[in-house]
Amino acid sequence: MPESLARYLPDPAATAELGKLLAGALLAAAPANLVVYFEGELGAGKTALIRALLAGLGHRGRVPSPTYTLVEPYELDRYRVVHVDLYRLRDPAELEDLGLDDELRLRDPVGRGFLLLAEWPGRGAGRLPVADLECRLVSAGSGRNVVLTAQRGVADRVLGELGRALPPGF
Repeated sequence: MPESLARYLPDPAATAELGKLLAGALLAAAPANLVVYFEGELGAGKTALIRALLAGLGHRGRVPSPTYTLVEPYELDRYRVVHVDLYRLRDPAELEDLGLDDELRLRDPVGRGFLLLAEWPGRGAGRLPVADLECRLVSAGSGRNVVLTAQRGVADRVLGELGRALPPGF
């Protein structure tokens, strides 16, 4: 049975904190190669969580939502990250036109880990690599519920690191 971690995030600050803690867990497990699916309705906090995750991994600067560019790569010290937002895809075959295959071939360059962070992964069904870790965000009152589920591989170790890093009451 997959390992899971569930939390209520009452506000954007808690979402940002979770992203930074997840980055710390990834750094502790580094170098890891992971495919992470982010699922949830519009406005659930997927991109906000990813922005905080990237900041926690050492990215400095703007993190645009790839809703229009669809693919945003990031070269960080310990990770190569490819962030995709497939919301606008009408057909999974459109992934071939995005150059995503080229990005995926560059996995694990120079001993770094590789992360594929995919928003709206269902729109790329059958064309995206299988998820190692799934993150589901659901709006709940003024906050959101988040469930992280390790599907395979090193994701169990990452969730274990995250669980140890969470402050009491988080």
